[in-house]
Amino acid sequence: MIWTGSLQLQDTPALLLLGVLLLAGHSLQQTRAKRKPLKKDAAKDAAVEQLQKQIDDIITELNVLKELQALQTVCLKGVKINSKCFLFEPLPKRYHTASDDCNAMGGVLGSPATADENRQLADYVRRSAGDDGGKIWLGVNDMVTEGRWVDQTGASVAYENWDASDLRSPQPDGGASQNCAALSGGKWSDENCRDDKPSVCQFNIV
Repeated sequence: MIWTGSLQLQDTPALLLLGVLLLAGHSLQQTRAKRKPLKKDAAKDAAVEQLQKQIDDIITELNVLKELQALQTVCLKGVKINSKCFLFEPLPKRYHTASDDCNAMGGVLGSPATADENRQLADYVRRSAGDDGGKIWLGVNDMVTEGRWVDQTGASVAYENWDASDLRSPQPDGGASQNCAALSGGKWSDENCRDDKPSVCQFNIV
């Protein structure tokens, strides 16, 4: 019989089993040691993600409050008609300049969507500019396709109120040279977009 220390050769299976158990135990300890940081990292990531969501929500709420405040200011300066606020701009400008200036304030050139809205807008402009206020730009044009009048979003307008008082030349009558709509006394006419006119900006409340 061959001796190996205090253990004999026939004990080799037992030694192998003991070695496997020791290795398994060591591996388990390492796995547990590794898992702990992973749990901590996961918890930390979740906390950071939750904090970022709260910050995003606060920023969103702040932007909404700013928008509401701006709308209230506009409505106080201008007029509220249905779910919109309109603000008259007396300074004459070209159509595109007037449109850009409205966009910069968070609105668009005014585009009445109903007969009642058109009437109230005309009354507001009359009060603001006087009876001789002339024509003001509306957010309606047919620059892309002649004869297809659209609003500032590019959608076809559902309501129109073209001036047909001149039977010889009812509006719109300008053809390709007059692609921008203007309002005067509640009636619409097509005008040269390069002309300088006052305008009215529109802000949607909802």
